[in-house]
Amino acid sequence: MSNQSKNQIRPLFPLGETVATTGALKAMNNNSISPLSLLNRHQRGDWGNLDDEDYKANDLAIKQGSRLLSSYVFGTVNIWIITESDRSATTILLPEEY
Repeated sequence: MSNQSKNQIRPLFPLGETVATTGALKAMNNNSISPLSLLNRHQRGDWGNLDDEDYKANDLAIKQGSRLLSSYVFGTVNIWIITESDRSATTILLPEEY
């Protein structure tokens, strides 16, 4: 099994305490978006709608213990997931709530 296949099965980092803002919860509910599905993607290195530079920064952040950001776009809804550098917490939020 390739490393990429293994990464899709096993989490790349711990999420810590997972929280979501009221705005993100409402947006996900209104658009039938599963927060668990997004957390699963985030934790396995699918960073969503980021440019190549941000993808590379996240890949490096896993090794160096820096903050991680994913961005998932569903039509007009954009949802961010941020995991803190110490992996103590992960927050699901809307970009305007940052």
